Amino acid sequence: MPAYVSMPHSVLGAHKVTTDEIADDIRTRHPGHPRIAAAVRAVQGCGVHTRYFARPLDSPTVAGAAGIAERARTAFADALDLAERAATSAVAAAGLRAQDLDGLVTTHSTGWAAPNLDVHLMTRLGLRPTARSLAHTTLACTGGAKSLIRAADMVAARPGSRVLVVAAEVISAVYHHSDTGIDAMIYKALFGDSAGAAVVSDEPLGPGFACEDSFEHVLPDTAGQLGGRITADGLHFDATKQGRAAFTVTLPSVTGWLGARPTDFAVIHPGSGRIIADTAAALGLTAHDARHSTATLTDEGNLGGVSVLRVLERTHQEPPPAGTRGTMVAYGPGFTTAALHGHWHA
Repeated sequence: MPAYVSMPHSVLGAHKVTTDEIADDIRTRHPGHPRIAAAVRAVQGCGVHTRYFARPLDSPTVAGAAGIAERARTAFADALDLAERAATSAVAAAGLRAQDLDGLVTTHSTGWAAPNLDVHLMTRLGLRPTARSLAHTTLACTGGAKSLIRAADMVAARPGSRVLVVAAEVISAVYHHSDTGIDAMIYKALFGDSAGAAVVSDEPLGPGFACEDSFEHVLPDTAGQLGGRITADGLHFDATKQGRAAFTVTLPSVTGWLGARPTDFAVIHPGSGRIIADTAAALGLTAHDARHSTATLTDEGNLGGVSVLRVLERTHQEPPPAGTRGTMVAYGPGFTTAALHGHWHA
């Protein structure tokens, strides 16, 4: 039986920040940088025009000098607020109440907290105390896809269950002026803050994506190629040249898993323009087929684990024909890949 994903609902950070504003901030903060012109060109060419931060660009926990404690507390508090809003909208849109939910899967990587989003949201939303919960805390960009997979597993194990999936990331917390490499400059402009939520069930709660199969892959010996780093001033994001290209190594495994099953539409993690284009091509799709991923990257940036939920939400605005086959693919630290395959249910 397929696992049906209700229409996701996402919430963006309250502060719109343009790429020109970030370029100006980099020029101001790094006037003596030996490659400042190249850094600005890279930022302006990363494919993101606007993104939304939970706090203003000049706040202490974004472009300011806040340390790890303030950044972690602020990022988690903002993520929790965004998550609550997204979850409330998704549950209501699915025609449910919080008490109707049997499970909750959350993903969040940008502000340490124990307990994590799951426990806080169970209280804030009013879930039953006996609802099952699972908190993903380090998945980052694969978080949304892997959380949908885990929710589908929970529904398959207990037929009739309704499981809420919530992703929230405040990636502006990794904006640091102590990171001066070209890649680090790009990351200042690449990411945005948001939350997204959807309900997974074994009976449809409306039109949308019906997951029939899933796939997970860890590329051996790549843990140091893409991931987080903690210092006194907070969490940083680093990637080697190999890490940035690792998705090309895993794509044959994804297409091998799909086999002869066609892909008529795709939900591709908007990690970069190249990730979108190369993944679409591997799935036999065109740039037009990947337009929702490209629009998300352009208008809102890489949203981390929220990204696939946001792209799926955009897909609802121009839904594929009923019965057409679709594939969701996300890549993240590790190097990890998560994918789902199914059909569009109308």
